[in-house]
Amino acid sequence: MNWTIFHQRIFPNRHRLYRIALRITGNAQDAEDVVQEVWEKVWKSTEYQSASIRNWEAWCMVLTRNLSIDKFNAQAQRRTIPLDVLAGRKAVGADPAQSAESNDLAHHVRRMIQELPEKQRLVMHLRDIEELSYEEIAAVLDISMDQVKVNLHRARKTVRDKLYVAKTKSPLNI
Repeated sequence: MNWTIFHQRIFPNRHRLYRIALRITGNAQDAEDVVQEVWEKVWKSTEYQSASIRNWEAWCMVLTRNLSIDKFNAQAQRRTIPLDVLAGRKAVGADPAQSAESNDLAHHVRRMIQELPEKQRLVMHLRDIEELSYEEIAAVLDISMDQVKVNLHRARKTVRDKLYVAKTKSPLNI
């Protein structure tokens, strides 16, 4: 890798790579780390490998996606901020019983989402929390649009069904 190629073909895509990493990892510091790792891999690529790459932008995006997914999967704790924020918003101005109920519901939904298979959990997160389009999710995860739709449908149905069962079995009607 030489400075000219890096400066002309890689560096201009830094914002796009960061956005992809941020959408997958959900953490600004992790996204920055991923972009740095991508740049390091690109810079350390061999002369032979550099000569075989036809589309630098696409290659960097694939590296970013793969490293972001690896970082996301390596996290011991899944992000729960959106549901906590939602529970907090509903609790504003509510009495303590309503607040506790909202917190319990958010806890149950978080647990149900964590129990989903990895692909369903990731697709649901990217669509419902990160608000990516189906096309963007397909590109980021390198799966077909049909697979995105199927995984999202199955994830939502599983969470909805588990929530319904929990509500009907609970003496408190969560």
